[in-house]
Amino acid sequence: MPRARPLVVTALLLAVLTAALVVLLRGNALGVGFLTGYAGCWALFATAVVALRRVPARAVVPLVLAGAVAVTATGFVAAPHTSTDSYRYAWDGRVQAAGVSPYDHAPADPALVGLRDEWLFPDPAVCAHGRDLAPLADGGCTRVNRPAVHTIYPPVAEGWFLLVHALSPADARHKALQTGAAALSLAVTGLLVTVLRRRGDPRQAAFWAWCPAVPVEAVNNAHADALAVLFSVAALAVVARRRVTGGILLGLAIAAKLLPAVLLPGALSGLRRPRTFLAVVVPAVTVVGMVYLPYILLSDGSVLGYLGGYAQEEGYDDAGAGGRYALLRLVLPDAWAPPAVLLVMTAVTLAVWWRGDPERPWRGALLTTGTAFLLLTPGYSWYALLLVALVSLDGRWEWLAVALAGAVAYLAGPVIGVACVTGAYGAATLMVGAGWWARRRGHRLTAAEQGGSEARQPTTGLRPGQDAEAELHNGAG
Repeated sequence: MPRARPLVVTALLLAVLTAALVVLLRGNALGVGFLTGYAGCWALFATAVVALRRVPARAVVPLVLAGAVAVTATGFVAAPHTSTDSYRYAWDGRVQAAGVSPYDHAPADPALVGLRDEWLFPDPAVCAHGRDLAPLADGGCTRVNRPAVHTIYPPVAEGWFLLVHALSPADARHKALQTGAAALSLAVTGLLVTVLRRRGDPRQAAFWAWCPAVPVEAVNNAHADALAVLFSVAALAVVARRRVTGGILLGLAIAAKLLPAVLLPGALSGLRRPRTFLAVVVPAVTVVGMVYLPYILLSDGSVLGYLGGYAQEEGYDDAGAGGRYALLRLVLPDAWAPPAVLLVMTAVTLAVWWRGDPERPWRGALLTTGTAFLLLTPGYSWYALLLVALVSLDGRWEWLAVALAGAVAYLAGPVIGVACVTGAYGAATLMVGAGWWARRRGHRLTAAEQGGSEARQPTTGLRPGQDAEAELHNGAG
């Protein structure tokens, strides 16, 4: 019974977490109200992960996997709750299935009127009372956000949208992309468990498998980040042994979301020889070029779509325009923030590349990714799905505070303002610093204890393992 108690406690905590996520996603709370319930789910998640430490080793993997299925499934209980991005995904898949490049026409373009339906382009009665509907010039509306601009998503993501559309029933609507996202999320869990059973502690997989960000952002909102995370984890898992394969997978991750480009320094950790360096970089760059090429040939316009407009809209080109660079702006003039980001990221990149552990590329990848988040202070919470997966690989739980800060910025930032973004990322920075200090102090204490025990060893001229044998032999004689 004492050995079974931690298992029962952890299972009960997972059951409560699952119920809380169902209530949260099926409710009507938005903004700060949703954030309150979401924070409660994170508290339950943290408690369950702590309880998992005492679960017997043979029960860990089954429990992690069972919990992953239960937590992931909660994303199905409602239509996308806090984001409308998946409606754009569905539209892009439909456009491609019709033989049209998604980069050539905005959803509002009259040339694509024949592809519209009542789900993505509701009738006027729904437009008058619906939520999260964007108006159209002709008086109608659409669930697709930013309908007047071209798509921003890279080609691997576009291929995913087309695949989901091709495999889905005509009336599947949002469930199709949610189902695909759930499959990707569970695949990430399985991959993490496989890697960590061989090169770490499988308990760490729970950081991804049970994290509330997965059912909310990856499944319910069906963000394409889950696809990029799968390729990213696979790349970091194999790059130490198979450089070219790792480079190919990293290229696919970058061509799915662009954000995984920050993983490149981690993938290159300790690779100082030009041959090994190029064995990763060249395949990654080649894959990105190859997957873009078909769309370049099929498109009349730029395949970058709304990328430049998005960067401007989010304030990355003007540090004083919003909540970006929030921490740097506390100590620097606004105009200095972008150059400061470039300088710090260059220093971190070089340090990871030169001094990183090639056997654990995810450690350097976590450092570069987490640092980028703290410097840029992004306002979209689903970006941090990549960070959550890296925490699972490396086990440095304190970086999860950055993921939660992104949720605070996204859900409460529009209501409270820049101060909310600054406070959330500031608290995350303190958490990361506290985790680093505690881990460093632990290493020093361990080293001191080991040094003390060595100093107390009797000087017998024997190896430490031989002392007891010698005493037994002398006593017997």
